[in-house]
Amino acid sequence: MIELRSDTFTLPTEEMLEAIPKAALGDDIYGEDPTVKQLEQLAAEMLGKEAAIFMPSGTMANLASLMAHCPRGSKVLVGNETDIYIYEAAGASVCGGIMYEPIPTQPDGTLLIEDLAKAFPDDTSDPQFALPSLITIENPHNRMGGKVLPLSYLEEVHQFAASKGLPVHMDGARIFNAAIALGVPVCEVAQYADSIQFCLSKGLSAPVGSMVVGTAEFIEKVYRLRKMLGGGMRQSGLLAAAGIIALEKMVDRLADDHANARRLAQGLSQIEGIEVDMDVPTNIVFFRVTAEGYTWQRFVEECRQAGLNIAELGHGRIRAVTHSGVTTEDIDTALDIIRHVLSKEEVLSV
Repeated sequence: MIELRSDTFTLPTEEMLEAIPKAALGDDIYGEDPTVKQLEQLAAEMLGKEAAIFMPSGTMANLASLMAHCPRGSKVLVGNETDIYIYEAAGASVCGGIMYEPIPTQPDGTLLIEDLAKAFPDDTSDPQFALPSLITIENPHNRMGGKVLPLSYLEEVHQFAASKGLPVHMDGARIFNAAIALGVPVCEVAQYADSIQFCLSKGLSAPVGSMVVGTAEFIEKVYRLRKMLGGGMRQSGLLAAAGIIALEKMVDRLADDHANARRLAQGLSQIEGIEVDMDVPTNIVFFRVTAEGYTWQRFVEECRQAGLNIAELGHGRIRAVTHSGVTTEDIDTALDIIRHVLSKEEVLSV
């Protein structure tokens, strides 16, 4: 089966699997797991921040970050197409008493400064209004097709937030993909956010885990919230060992995923009955099936039966995500499967 539903389907490398049983361990609840400490120091240094914390998931990492930034009864400004707003079960409202204010997302993944400004009441002393306490951005932007936010835009948002006395949190689940696409060190992307969440278990291929980075004071707040949310882990150096290899060995190869995604988009553009977004800066490709008689449900199912896993991700669009488990040959085979499915010819399983 060629797996293009998500880069969360990556499997740990042999080097990761060899490192896991050899990891030096301690109780991380007591702050005594040396492998976790090594991972956290590495993550903080790479992103140019004071401190970092190892989290079980990106959802918990974003939730704890929002709760650390935002007082109860305040509001967080989020894009209406962001993962935090759509895919994280309203955790900030449920657990943190924080109101989401959705901001229109532009096709390139940005939130217009004038739209952010509209979320601030004219009279902040009026007790009727919930006041903004945080601006969040997503980079790269998943539902906008892996779009990478320009550094100039990140600086603009940071300056606007500073003028309002607010921090910026970046959901950078795939921030290393953004850095590779921009051709800059990841710290240059991270410098415009006060806190960042990024995933080890997507394109970086670790089995489990995400990181939050920020100031030492902020990370101390996140530590307490991680405990409250049930995210404290004991000998989690077993997982952190894979995370270290993810950061040390799996970043540069993301360029291969980007090249495969562009190859897929180019191939899709030549198939009758497919409409594809050709702006593919990272590892995410979005397309629609326009062939007569095909719903996205039928198309996805027939592809699955033929050996290709893809999935719909909002507004009837189909998403394909390249990763370390997908080769260039797999991309070519996937294109062959799609051609055969749309031509209604018999497709042999692969």
